[in-house]
Amino acid sequence: MKIKIFTIVSLLIINSAVRADEGMWIPLLLKKYTIEDMQKKGFKLTAEDIYSVNQACLKDAIVIFGRGCTGELISDQGLILTNHHCGYGRIQAHSSLEHDYLTDGFWAMSRDEELANPGLSVTFLVRMEDVTKDVLDGITEKDDEAVRERKIGENITKIQNENSDGSNYRVSIKPFYYGNEYYMFIYEEYRDVRLVGAPPSSIGKFGGDTDNWMWPRHTGDFSIFRIYANKENKPADYSKDNVPYKPKKHLSISMKGINKGDFTMVFGYPGSTEQYLTSHGVKMIMDDSNPHKINIRAKLLEIMKTDMDASDKVRIQYSSKYAGIANYWKKWIGENKGLKKLNAIRKKEQLEMEFQKWAEADRKRNEKYGRLLTDFGKIYKELTPYSLTLDYLSEALLSLDMVRFAGNFREIESFTDKEAFIKQSEQYKAQAAGFFKDFNTPTCKKLFTSMVRIYRDSVDAEFQPGLFSQIDAKFKGNIDAFVSDIFEKSNLTTEEKFNMLFEKPSLKTISVIKNDPFYILYNDLVSIYRNKLMLKIDMLNSRLDKLYRLYVTGLKEMQTEKIFYPDANFTMRIAYGKVDDYFPTDGVFYEHFTTLEGIMEKDNPLIYDYDVPDKLRELYKSKDYGRYADKEGKMRVCFTASNHTTGGNSGSPVLNANGELIGVNFDRNWEGTMSDIMYNPDQCRNITLDIRYVLFIVDKFAGATHLINEMTIIE
Repeated sequence: MKIKIFTIVSLLIINSAVRADEGMWIPLLLKKYTIEDMQKKGFKLTAEDIYSVNQACLKDAIVIFGRGCTGELISDQGLILTNHHCGYGRIQAHSSLEHDYLTDGFWAMSRDEELANPGLSVTFLVRMEDVTKDVLDGITEKDDEAVRERKIGENITKIQNENSDGSNYRVSIKPFYYGNEYYMFIYEEYRDVRLVGAPPSSIGKFGGDTDNWMWPRHTGDFSIFRIYANKENKPADYSKDNVPYKPKKHLSISMKGINKGDFTMVFGYPGSTEQYLTSHGVKMIMDDSNPHKINIRAKLLEIMKTDMDASDKVRIQYSSKYAGIANYWKKWIGENKGLKKLNAIRKKEQLEMEFQKWAEADRKRNEKYGRLLTDFGKIYKELTPYSLTLDYLSEALLSLDMVRFAGNFREIESFTDKEAFIKQSEQYKAQAAGFFKDFNTPTCKKLFTSMVRIYRDSVDAEFQPGLFSQIDAKFKGNIDAFVSDIFEKSNLTTEEKFNMLFEKPSLKTISVIKNDPFYILYNDLVSIYRNKLMLKIDMLNSRLDKLYRLYVTGLKEMQTEKIFYPDANFTMRIAYGKVDDYFPTDGVFYEHFTTLEGIMEKDNPLIYDYDVPDKLRELYKSKDYGRYADKEGKMRVCFTASNHTTGGNSGSPVLNANGELIGVNFDRNWEGTMSDIMYNPDQCRNITLDIRYVLFIVDKFAGATHLINEMTIIE
């Protein structure tokens, strides 16, 4: 486990065998590694049908949606499908008490009604290429990590410059197998993306955080957007003159449904996995990192929920923030349970004992690999307290609204020219308008008070921000009084005070911001990271880089019969498996699909997350499912399969053996959330929204039949 600022950087993963249910495969290498196995499992297409630079193919219908999800083209007029939770922030941004699209849903019945989303983009992969030889040119085993990284950085810059032609293309080069290989990705980004449709949260978020990461599932987790381009079909900023994008490829939609054992394929951008962690890394996650982060987020959620339940305004303001915090809070709980059930640490230790025995059996191998595991143990022991401090810094304080908002002004001290600052002030005002729209001072104050208390009680004095010294010196240990004082003194805690400050911006405004307690606190926290954590963590990470790179090389030498796949790093991947049920615990069996009947069984008008819309109740009562029902006349909602997925796969298309869209990936089962670290085919299932339920909601529930007419539907 490696630590970077506010994130946990992914490590390499390796599979113990070639299985259809495990692995996240690089499309460029399908022909070399997996297409034969895929076809044996039922896949009807070729590797060229999935990825090609010479012809339109499936990869041309897949996009990065925003900065962390996947989406897919479902019409020749730029219509894209993704998850409701991926579009949630945009739906929330358009919502107000007068137009509560979270509660009521939104459907554009004409192109003119589609809503623009400044800052939202979708990104297409143009092509990928193995550039390992060029990136590692001039690198020797004798180079220390600093020299190695400098040379690699120089080589990457050279390759990027050679492949950038001043067009709309963006060049990215990423390491695989812990820096043993490198691949280049060339992307094209479209910046005019408009909201077309979203079901009400009572459908798109049905079950809320109670059902999140769970199966059986009944959530209609989808939203629909449209890509716009200029008249040459090229990327352009938002303009009324832009026209719907004409894609090279869009997905055909299958109405044939699914059965247990059917081939399935997930095509998207999985974010991060860590399946090649040593036992030391798994211990740090299970025993230190996860428990503390779970406790911090549990307190944040408790405070938010109390205020959201008491006010519709606060519910709208904080719904997206709450969902974001709750998502991984629950995931980490399930991950720890799954790792414990799998006895993951013991299994890692067994592999390590086998590796050590193999290394010591040969003098040259022993010289190269013999000390690896001992060195891993020493580094993780040294890293753990710094990792934990960073968890508290990022989770308890730097994630808070007020601290993050103050961080928007981090470059304010660089202004010496009044006119330049006045110009920049317009951007500050725009940021503030968005911030205060979704900000409630009493709620923020409660959150801040709680997190100050948790951080102060849990983190060593060496890492306490200077501003906290006032708690004892000025307020005699009274945290409530300290918080009240800085909220009162700050000009950033209410929209009124902020607007007064920036009504006539001047160089004096800069001085006021510099002395604002939240600006001071933000700088204190960043200083702690940079001066007391970053150098140490980066040094330890660098040592881990070298060890893991060597460990992977050794495992490949030891396990010559295995096929290794690279860890997820938010690059395009294929995962394939089959529709399947599972046994979560002793004596419990879960069917592989759910139906609308299950939604009605959960219906409870007294609970926001389970209050089924009247229109859906009517459709269920009349059984008005149209052509979207299965052969038994039931309306299917979701299904499970054995595809290996993770965060970033949200919104990914789930395809059948013919490459046709059968569903939208949106979650994993709680018993299988440990799949980021260790995959178990009996335990791990990805959860998919049946495409027939999507079409049913669009057509029968929303009456947006014009969208159905855009799609290519295979009966």
